[in-house]
Amino acid sequence: MTATDVVRGLFDAINDRRLGDLRRYMADDVIDHNKIIYGEPDEPGAAFDALKQQLAAFDPMRLTVEETIADGDRVAVRLTMSGTNSGSHPRMPEPTHRSFQVEAVFVLTLKDGKVSEMRAVSDRLGLFLQLGWDWPEAG
Repeated sequence: MTATDVVRGLFDAINDRRLGDLRRYMADDVIDHNKIIYGEPDEPGAAFDALKQQLAAFDPMRLTVEETIADGDRVAVRLTMSGTNSGSHPRMPEPTHRSFQVEAVFVLTLKDGKVSEMRAVSDRLGLFLQLGWDWPEAG
């Protein structure tokens, strides 16, 4: 399986809400350098709980792969992220029931055929505005 196949498999599992399949694509100690929103745990391996948290807060949620670029053990992915805030999230305990659609770019590093590191940049301002969430205060 190529690095791109692993990454596409990961996003397919997320889209299909097959949380039990995530370990096929992500290392047990995967490091998520960027939080999708705020409030997710950040120790190695915590990405599994973070994804579970995101899927609980956003149903439906879809990560549409628009483009991939692979270079050895690294894959850059441009995504369109869309969904509805239908459940609670540490950032927003009461769902707004509003929908969003934003772009994101992930750079995923693979080791031994699994994602070992995740980095991402997304349109968080657009996400917060579309969902009606307050922007976090500087601290």
